[in-house]
Amino acid sequence: MTPREQRYDPVRGAAVEIIGLVEAGKHSAEEAIQEVIREKEFRSLDIRFLRLLVNGTVKMKRRLDHDIRFFLSRPAEKLPRRMADILRLGFYQLFYTDRIPAAAAVSESVNLARHYCDESRARVVNAVMRAALRAPEKIVFRKKNDDPINYLADFYSYPNWFVEYCLKEFRLEETEKLLEEMNRPPQVTYRVNFIKAKPEEVAELLKKAGVGFQAGEYLPEFLHLEEGSFPLEEELVKSGKVYIQDESAGMAVRLMNPKMGMNVLDMAAAPGGKATYAAIKMRNKGMITAVDRSRPRLEIMVENCQRQGIKIVNPVAADILEFQAEPFDRVMLDAPCSGWGNAGKHSDLRWLKTPEDVERLFKVQSMMIDKAAKLVKPGGIMIYSTCTSIRRENDDVVEEFLVRRKDFRLESAGEYFGDDVVSERGFLKTYPNKKNLSGAFAARLKKVLDAEK
Repeated sequence: MTPREQRYDPVRGAAVEIIGLVEAGKHSAEEAIQEVIREKEFRSLDIRFLRLLVNGTVKMKRRLDHDIRFFLSRPAEKLPRRMADILRLGFYQLFYTDRIPAAAAVSESVNLARHYCDESRARVVNAVMRAALRAPEKIVFRKKNDDPINYLADFYSYPNWFVEYCLKEFRLEETEKLLEEMNRPPQVTYRVNFIKAKPEEVAELLKKAGVGFQAGEYLPEFLHLEEGSFPLEEELVKSGKVYIQDESAGMAVRLMNPKMGMNVLDMAAAPGGKATYAAIKMRNKGMITAVDRSRPRLEIMVENCQRQGIKIVNPVAADILEFQAEPFDRVMLDAPCSGWGNAGKHSDLRWLKTPEDVERLFKVQSMMIDKAAKLVKPGGIMIYSTCTSIRRENDDVVEEFLVRRKDFRLESAGEYFGDDVVSERGFLKTYPNKKNLSGAFAARLKKVLDAEK
């Protein structure tokens, strides 16, 4: 039997293939996972394990590379790509999972190296991983107080530019908490659909199934689950009694405060999280025009509406910069953004987004908010929201808009939420290190009547 014919774990092998695709820049992590598992006959349990390995290894790439170097005979030498990916995957299992025995992590990594590389590299993988188990104290970091950017970037696995941004925006202690929180496994949140169920009914079902949860502090119909999968999926999710949505995303809808009978526009709406929540708050009375340029995503939104029993959402396939209509009572602009508020849920985002992306998005967001403003009735409300924590995409977009448009004024989010999530300026701001939330931003902008100018 040749080395390449020897046995190895197919799930871990798939993880190596996926990590390679991500590293080559050909796919996002999720795209690569979908492509590889399409050709495999994995059980749902296998796929959950695969996602854990891939997302954790991709997310912690910088820290893993930092640690591996301390156990190489020639630390400065560039490792072959496959070997580097196998070592990253192996170190992730050794130091970032609590249910994989160390012996299994080592032996399976050696098997992968035999299959994807050769016997000599398999021996190196074995030696490096066993050395790391024997003497983990060999790993050292820069001094936090002397070089906080590189210390935090290495220790928590982030690009320098984002760490530097956070240190300017927050204190060192708050930055460290934020970086640490975004490395935790993503949390699942169920938003109860009032059309089909009551929060206490869903809560009782979860309790009977032994699922721990915590009600949202700001929106009690949002239930934060203590496990990472989707419990009672058939009974709750597929029946439409709950919708999977972050509480921070729902807070933008609460800030919009749609009423029964209103005419509402949701720009960039698909797959419909905010539109369906608004429809539920309107008790299925009124009209929500949901615009998105992606037909496949609109089709998903239609399915979501049908499952939840929502009848007032009207999908429109269009580029929102070209969309024309009579003005609306409420306009929700959930603008495309860098997504840094959800970096904990998208393992490769931190390695894909750059400061140049932020500047490009700022220009797009500014065009979109100007377009949205034209679609608001006098006396109506526009919500500008994002799922990023970058000030350039949030505060700056709104402040420069208010300079351009004297017929709009900022209304404080303090009318709807407490000071802990409302800035001095009146913006809604949430962060991943606080109370089961993701990072998000929202501003409530009123188009003033002539008499108010």
